[in-house]
Amino acid sequence: MALSNYLFTSESVGEGHPDKVCDRISDTVVDIFLGAQPDARVACETLATTNKVVIAGEVRGAPSITNDQLEHATREAIKDIGYDQHGFSWRTANIEILLHSQSADIAVGVDAAGNKDEGAGDQGIMFGYACRETEALMPAPIFYSHGILSALAKARHSSPNSGLGPDAKSQVTLRYENGKPVCATSVVVSTQHDEGVDQDQIREIVRPHVLKTLPEGWMCEESQFYVNPTGRFVIGGPDGDCGLTGRKIIVDTYGGAAPHGGGAFSGKDPTKVDRSAAYAARYLAKNVVAAGLADRCTIQLSYAIGVSRPLSVYIDTHGTGKVDEARLSSVLQQLVDLSPRGIRQHLGLNKPIYARTAAYGHFGRTPDADGGFSWEKTDLVDSLKSALA
Repeated sequence: MALSNYLFTSESVGEGHPDKVCDRISDTVVDIFLGAQPDARVACETLATTNKVVIAGEVRGAPSITNDQLEHATREAIKDIGYDQHGFSWRTANIEILLHSQSADIAVGVDAAGNKDEGAGDQGIMFGYACRETEALMPAPIFYSHGILSALAKARHSSPNSGLGPDAKSQVTLRYENGKPVCATSVVVSTQHDEGVDQDQIREIVRPHVLKTLPEGWMCEESQFYVNPTGRFVIGGPDGDCGLTGRKIIVDTYGGAAPHGGGAFSGKDPTKVDRSAAYAARYLAKNVVAAGLADRCTIQLSYAIGVSRPLSVYIDTHGTGKVDEARLSSVLQQLVDLSPRGIRQHLGLNKPIYARTAAYGHFGRTPDADGGFSWEKTDLVDSLKSALA
């Protein structure tokens, strides 16, 4: 039997966290290739350390894209995040680009040919999740963890004298009663700061952003509000800790409140089902909950490399469903083509919309007019209700 009264914790990391710097650069590369050629293929990994960035991977796309263009875009991404420090600067970082052509063995499995539809870019399992804990239909701990860091980043970008640096982490623990979140029992925020700003000052800089992010009355006791618990955080980002693409997959999804298939998102074009099918699973789960068909919904999809149709579609409404799960699965597959091509076409994924996903979560975001975060739309609600009436 599931617990109804418990504590649950999720963490987030800011755009200046070294791993997120790498995610941002990798997704910037994806956007450049998709912007030049919508059917481009990209599998890009980035490493960042003290004043050094290495970009490696496989691509297939417009030959007009040059390493100089990619280097310039990388510097602009680092500048936009806010790094112009002695140990890591957009101006002086050494950037090495080691991209080469996509494997012909992978391409032959993925490409459409004759009567063969496009296959999945890899094997794997992907999960989507939605629940009623927040208006965004996201688990509350990760939603508020993201919100705190997003608010701090806005304050930093809007004021050069904020005292804040780009690197930051947050962690929120919530108390659940009868299965619903009711308050925070602890909040942890670690943020890089300027030399000369002491711990008490940082605490008071951070406090209002936590208060405005959490629901009214949810703030934890003062003794459980931890800000820079080590006392000092001046050296940060890739200068303080090496970063790699794809190391924050739980931050990117549901904060541990739902399963993760194991594949990262950033740096991958949408033929890679690690990314596109995870987006599709979230899209379906969110529409199920938004339609009032369940209070919680987990969806798993599985694929084989080179095969167009999913091998399985699993739905669990955790005892909150209003309709039979097998019937729900059948209806969802009638409404949305879950082949890799079908997902990309339905959600409009062959666009340069990915750099913006690199920080503050891929889910629980507001859909953009240009097609960004299209998987957060709830445009299946009426069709679901009609089909299941």
